[in-house]
Amino acid sequence: MWHPELKSGPAPLYERLVQAIAGDIRSGALAPGMRLPPHRELAFRLGVSVGSVTRAYTEAERRGLLVAHVGRGSFVKNIASSVPDVPTTERAAPQLVGMGQRKTGAIDLRCNTPPPVSLMQDLNEALTALMARGALDPALHYIQGAGLAPVRQAASVWIGNAYGLEIDAANILQCNGGQHAIALVFSSFCGPGDTILCESSTFYGARMAAEHLGLSLHGLPMDEEGILPEALDRAAVETGSRLLFTLPTLHNPTTRTMSAQRRQAIAAVARARDLIILEDDAYYAYSLRPPQIASFAPERTLYLVSLSKGICPGLRVAFLALPPGMARERLMRGIRAFGYCPPALGALIFEEWVTDGRIDEIGRAIQAEAAARWEMAQHALGGLMLPPGAAYSPHGFMPMQALEAERVTTRLLRAGVEVTPPDAAPVSRDADMGLRLCLGAPDSRAELGEALAIIADVIAGHGRADRDGIV
Repeated sequence: MWHPELKSGPAPLYERLVQAIAGDIRSGALAPGMRLPPHRELAFRLGVSVGSVTRAYTEAERRGLLVAHVGRGSFVKNIASSVPDVPTTERAAPQLVGMGQRKTGAIDLRCNTPPPVSLMQDLNEALTALMARGALDPALHYIQGAGLAPVRQAASVWIGNAYGLEIDAANILQCNGGQHAIALVFSSFCGPGDTILCESSTFYGARMAAEHLGLSLHGLPMDEEGILPEALDRAAVETGSRLLFTLPTLHNPTTRTMSAQRRQAIAAVARARDLIILEDDAYYAYSLRPPQIASFAPERTLYLVSLSKGICPGLRVAFLALPPGMARERLMRGIRAFGYCPPALGALIFEEWVTDGRIDEIGRAIQAEAAARWEMAQHALGGLMLPPGAAYSPHGFMPMQALEAERVTTRLLRAGVEVTPPDAAPVSRDADMGLRLCLGAPDSRAELGEALAIIADVIAGHGRADRDGIV
């Protein structure tokens, strides 16, 4: 019986399985014509999800390593003498029925980025202005402490204007993107083996950070508004957790948004159980400006905002607002441990955009494009998507059972659309299962429209799942 050896490394599990298939074909461990184990059987053997095996088999087929026969399974192709080493970044272009061949491979709806708007002129003008004032010198040096004072002052102004929160610049830490801030808080307030409370499904980056730091995530039941306060209260007692991580606005992945009453109730439980709250407000700009949890529990809420989801992910700039008077020594040690100092160039560009008002223009352009893309998705998919907790959202969520989500993910990949694996977000067994669609990821509305049409066609044909060889 074939039992692949999965090497450790940063590549996703499915990619490492593809590498194992390629290596065993080269070595002869997998002979031409050999039938690979069924998806569920291999998943059980390896102790991984069925979705990871399914995606690996599909990717191996696309790379010419396997051939799948409906109702029979996946077989090694007769190419053992010429199987190349396959780098983790390679992705062969799929054939789309009736649409020819895409030059850039599958349409990627996995990465939750703001929809693309042209920023090159804005970037050039910011750099020119910084050069003219001789203000670029900090970009060449280490930036000690919490970040450049003018940048944190600009952050205070921007958060006040765009987020409606008045925060003193002295209480703001500059971080290298939202992911850095999450890892910084997790490592500063928790030790190995500790438990962090969160939604039953959560941001995959938070899952990665917790796993890397040896921490456990405890998923809390949700309703249409998000975390249930009584579940939070019960879990705080049962787990002894000190930290709640939450995305209360356009929750990732389900797009749910807490009402003001729910936020106030969550704050009350946190105060009663002495919980620290990390409020990740990545999608606030897309919402109807509900009051932040930080406004109800300012003494215990670390408030995280980032440029990654609403302005420009490449600048790698985020800000962590601390409660007044909170000791920051461990956070500062974490900044030095994880990156020594905040990056300066992207922060200087941010400061320039805030100073000349350009960041508001960029934000409005992105919001307009996001609204147009959401309307496209609604038109194409209608009631298949969960209604978001705002007029529109940068990502959509299609609820479905776990097995169906795995099957649909595989058929979409074969048809030329990549979506976030359905097992990326769930933390607990009662988590909402389904597919997240990142509407801002495609380069154009035309590409998004093509992806949405494929998704609609695949969903419409879901009754044939048992005959496509994915069992």
